[in-house]
Amino acid sequence: MARPLPALVDHACELFAPLGTIRVKAMFGGYGFYCDELFFAIVAYETVYLKADAESSEAFRQVGGEPFRVTYKDGRTETMNYWTVPDEAMESSAEMLPWGRLALAAAVRGRKPKKTKTKQ
Repeated sequence: MARPLPALVDHACELFAPLGTIRVKAMFGGYGFYCDELFFAIVAYETVYLKADAESSEAFRQVGGEPFRVTYKDGRTETMNYWTVPDEAMESSAEMLPWGRLALAAAVRGRKPKKTKTKQ
């Protein structure tokens, strides 16, 4: 029997629902979110983070967003291009929608092209 998802993960699924088909996967002590098979968000340390890139990270920064930082046991810190959203985006799907769309666009831009097999 599967364990129930934490309340924040359930809430994020509701917020992201207008974007498309949402799937959640437990990973690395947190949760990863896929929309129509694009990885676009994570929940870690009781916080929702959305995918960004060079083209979109400034929008998150301008509203006071913070990047996702991981500190490893050996003391190294890594900053990943996932950002927090404004508080109001956590209140409704309508407020989350533009931020979710930014994250999906970054996911599309970051998608690696599929390798094609060549015939010999």
